Amino acid sequence: MAVDLSAYSVRTDLALEARELADPSRQGTIPGIHSDEREEEGIKITTIDVETEQASQALNKQIGHYVTIEVPGLRRKDTDLQDRVATLFAKEFEKFMSKIGINDKSSVLIIGLGNCNVTPDSLGPLVVDNVMVTRHYFELMPGQVGPGYRQVSAVAPGVLGTTGIETSEIVQGIVDQSHPDLVIAVDALASKSLERVNTTIQIADTGIHPGSGIGNKRKGLTREELGVPVIAIGVPTVLYASTIVNNCIDMMHAHFSKQTSNTNHILGLLDGMQEEERLQLVREVLNPLGHDLLVTPKEIDQFVEDIANIIASGLNAALHEAVDTENVAAYTH
Repeated sequence: MAVDLSAYSVRTDLALEARELADPSRQGTIPGIHSDEREEEGIKITTIDVETEQASQALNKQIGHYVTIEVPGLRRKDTDLQDRVATLFAKEFEKFMSKIGINDKSSVLIIGLGNCNVTPDSLGPLVVDNVMVTRHYFELMPGQVGPGYRQVSAVAPGVLGTTGIETSEIVQGIVDQSHPDLVIAVDALASKSLERVNTTIQIADTGIHPGSGIGNKRKGLTREELGVPVIAIGVPTVLYASTIVNNCIDMMHAHFSKQTSNTNHILGLLDGMQEEERLQLVREVLNPLGHDLLVTPKEIDQFVEDIANIIASGLNAALHEAVDTENVAAYTH
């Protein structure tokens, strides 16, 4: 195609949202995509398998396996719900590892991507602070390591702007020296939906590209680049101002349609525009003014700490058999 429309596409790191954009009717009309949904007491789990190159191009997502956990109730700061999410995350992550051939003896390197000084981008470093690292025990005192634990190391390599080094170069060096069987990369994501910000966790076996959520092109942390399997864990913490405006127009249309069938009288030309056309218009207005900002909710400070604890607790239980999967909260720092 001669014209690059990528600048006007809806920006999202979630495979679930990419599927919704590519198949709005949810009729499964895209060949090569297999999906399944289920719900457990207010927690919705969606699995999406992108199996062909055609499906990959339709979704603009790599061929691979994606699991999305949606929990709108996380906004309520319900500690019991947080514990249930951590337990469910641990079980889903165990199944995910089994699916890609990772066993209970495989060594793991956890990479916490992001900037610890920028709250919406601090998820990765916070998870690293709370995971149970054991590799040094295996190296220094292997005879004293009890059963049910595996070698786990963790590092938060920082960001290019503060280190001057590409994250992928740092991680590649660590992988070359420590030889893990699996790399787990944790990062903050961008969403197209207000409802999914701060309420959603995505697991994917396609690796991750640091900075991609905010439009930065970086060398990826992928199996092809690192030579070992990479599982990415992400949580959307930001979205673009243009996306918010676009969502608000949708919500206004839904609101007015309950009161009148003639929404065109209120919304005018916006009422008949396709979503991508409308988003392009919004960006054409905001971009020259420098107003297409990245936006995060005001509760982000507490939320990032809570979700980092949930993910770290779940990882501790999924990676170490000695950790009780049914009581993962007891193993958070």
